[in-house]
Amino acid sequence: VQLQASGGGLVQAGGSLRLSCAASGRTTSTSTLAWFRQAPGKDREFVAAMFRGSRTYYADSVKGRFAISRDNAKNTVYLQMNSLKPEDTAIYYCAADNSLILSSVRLYEQYDYWGQGTQVTVSS
Repeated sequence: VQLQASGGGLVQAGGSLRLSCAASGRTTSTSTLAWFRQAPGKDREFVAAMFRGSRTYYADSVKGRFAISRDNAKNTVYLQMNSLKPEDTAIYYCAADNSLILSSVRLYEQYDYWGQGTQVTVSS
């Protein structure tokens, strides 16, 4: 599986960005697709996931501001980010797994496939 993330950039606080992650290879409509992020000097943290193609989960810090969605025809997962804050600044990574269990959806070490990351910078 190969994942190609795009859509990052520089935005002012309160602005919006949409990240895209195009998947190729052994992903199916029931694969779990997720977004994680890593800020300088911090651990990689969970942002959002679409578990087995349907159920969505969010970190408390982004709930109500971010939305994960998927276009199966394009085999692409999106992360719509609204009301961005400076603390959202990080490298955002998409991840995929074909056999994840629900209890592991927030655990980055459980995902088998990763994209290269895209930088999101939110200025105050």
